[in-house]
Amino acid sequence: MTNVEPIDSATARFQIGEVADRTGVTQRTLRFYEERGLLRPPERMDGGFRLYSENDVTRIGYIKQLQDLLGFSLSEIKDMVEAEELLQQISSTRRPDRQLPERLKRTEQIMGALTRQLDVVDHKVEHLAALREEIHAKIERVSSRHAEILTAMEQEPATPAKHRN
Repeated sequence: MTNVEPIDSATARFQIGEVADRTGVTQRTLRFYEERGLLRPPERMDGGFRLYSENDVTRIGYIKQLQDLLGFSLSEIKDMVEAEELLQQISSTRRPDRQLPERLKRTEQIMGALTRQLDVVDHKVEHLAALREEIHAKIERVSSRHAEILTAMEQEPATPAKHRN
């Protein structure tokens, strides 16, 4: 029996094509995300090939969700991703033996990051609510016109059908 070591998600690395296939984005999009600061520059192999971690793959999924499903702009996504990254960094270095003033400072950092995320979401919700109201108003106008046409049709005298000989 051979001893196979499990893949450690913290050390597993994937080439750009594998990541593109797994995430459903193109290689060009992955490079674009890197250029825009949405992804950290990945590690590189000796030949210059990009190597992505499992955390990178998760982050790409988060970016894609914000962009495709929620319609966030790249700027909004960058704010959300940076805040999320800060939260993860703080959480991963959490220690109960820290002094109270340091723990207080860290909770303030977390609240700041969460507040930035909430600001982005609130901004999007406000715009969506305004768009929703606009569409409701259009529906009401068209429904009113529709009812007027139906009423006018009911009030018109019926046109007699032509008889065939």
